[in-house]
Amino acid sequence: MRPDASGATTPQAHGEAVLTARIRSVPEDFAVEEIDAFDASGAGEHLLLTVEKRGMNTAFAAKRIAAWAGVAESAIGYAGLKDRHALTRQRFSVWIPKRISPDIDALQSDDLRVLDAQWHARKLPRGALAGNRFVLTLREVQGDCVAIETRLRAIAERGVPNYFGEQRFGRGGDNVSKALSMFAGRRVAREERGHLLSAARSELFNRVLGARVEAACWDVGLDGEVWMLDGSRSVFGPEPWSEALAERLARFDIHPSGPLWGRGELRSQGEAQALELSTLEGAPLDALRAGLERAGLEQERRALRLRPQALSFDWPETRTLVLRFGLPAGCYATTVLAELGKVIAETWRD
Repeated sequence: MRPDASGATTPQAHGEAVLTARIRSVPEDFAVEEIDAFDASGAGEHLLLTVEKRGMNTAFAAKRIAAWAGVAESAIGYAGLKDRHALTRQRFSVWIPKRISPDIDALQSDDLRVLDAQWHARKLPRGALAGNRFVLTLREVQGDCVAIETRLRAIAERGVPNYFGEQRFGRGGDNVSKALSMFAGRRVAREERGHLLSAARSELFNRVLGARVEAACWDVGLDGEVWMLDGSRSVFGPEPWSEALAERLARFDIHPSGPLWGRGELRSQGEAQALELSTLEGAPLDALRAGLERAGLEQERRALRLRPQALSFDWPETRTLVLRFGLPAGCYATTVLAELGKVIAETWRD
């Protein structure tokens, strides 16, 4: 896991590392498939394309699709951003007013394949996905197999802290420092501004979550807890602890939550609020909080706990471990890997 803005390493919940390994030796080592949130309507002026990309990020693919369709990039929609260093499947929408699709075969290439094309009524909005399925291949694995498998079963049963992953913080992890410069008056482009605001918010959330991991309370309720419903952004509470809350927490129907900072009062109270406020005091965190408030963001919440869906694993070779699991939208596979140990990402050469 990345260091935070102070240089400290983000705390992990499951103990000492049980492995070291390498990933992304080839794009196929990090395979991601979007889980669609809806089916195509079958009618309309937007062509929904399901594509498989190899070694290509979402923005580059959108540019290629726009050029193929002869439309502006603003006519292209996609639900989520996918990294270049992977084999990814995701949907794009293309606004074609006359409903006359260009030749699909003209878009096909070695690094981009169209798997499906259907008409739909609306542009694909950001965030319109139920989650992502991952198949991750770890190579040159060092560690005791029994300990590794025990850790994986513990992750499947208990979950992991729902940290924002290193991707949120930009190349080199310097988006937080750039956000501080922006808050101090440096002018930035609109698109970059959004990335920097997200990085600042994520840094503060990760700080609170890290403090709760260190206090061994990331997956239990504190006095004054705000609860988030599993699979949604809906929150409720605080309310007195009860057997009903305990039962819902145990079956992963609800999760403790932490702040996505913005204007307004924290919804948490009591012990939970005291921990959040004490964790986020001092420089440079005061500047991050003030900058987010001036930017007009409102207080929101995010679940502190994440459980991978249908986690399974196998050893196709002695030192090769393949992991399969699903995650909700907005959650990071790197947070799962971090609970195993040190997984080094490589850059392949074609």
